[in-house]
Amino acid sequence: MTPEEIAGTLSQLFKTAEIQAIAPGSWQIDTASFRLLVLLSEDYTWLRILLPIIPISEAQPFLTQFLEANFDETQEVRYALFDGVIWAVYHHNTETLVSGDFAHAIARLISLYEAGLDNVFNSLIENRLRQIIQTAKQQGQSLEATMQNLDRFYTEGLLGEINQTPEAREQLLTAWQRQLERLWNQIEIKL
Repeated sequence: MTPEEIAGTLSQLFKTAEIQAIAPGSWQIDTASFRLLVLLSEDYTWLRILLPIIPISEAQPFLTQFLEANFDETQEVRYALFDGVIWAVYHHNTETLVSGDFAHAIARLISLYEAGLDNVFNSLIENRLRQIIQTAKQQGQSLEATMQNLDRFYTEGLLGEINQTPEAREQLLTAWQRQLERLWNQIEIKL
């Protein structure tokens, strides 16, 4: 893609008022939600698209999940860390890049931005649930016994909020039950 083709595709994807050429071969797209950067190398052979996701201070507990997502879930885009910020990044050789792939990459970056911490948080929670199930099974507990333990933990105040209503407690236990039932048979232990 040439710089002109990149500018044309950006004009198709965004409002003209949102697009700003910040230097030759560099654009910044400012929307109400995000700031996207499109940068070409000095010789125009490589394109990089960047979108800041979240400060590292907020993302620190989820770094493992971000890296795991890079391996399997982010497709042609990647999470990266620079200057105290987790970014969504796309790199491509401009010689082989076509407008459709360029537009698709921008859509994927925006998707990662919109997901924020949701996907990595859910991944962390699922990993923790799997650990709970594995531990329960290693101790010879059934699903029912595991649920009874969780109910006891909530009743004794070890889990949940201090001023939790019985209705809120019941909703949480129902969510636990649903997730444990979903994952229980997937977890096998080695004896």
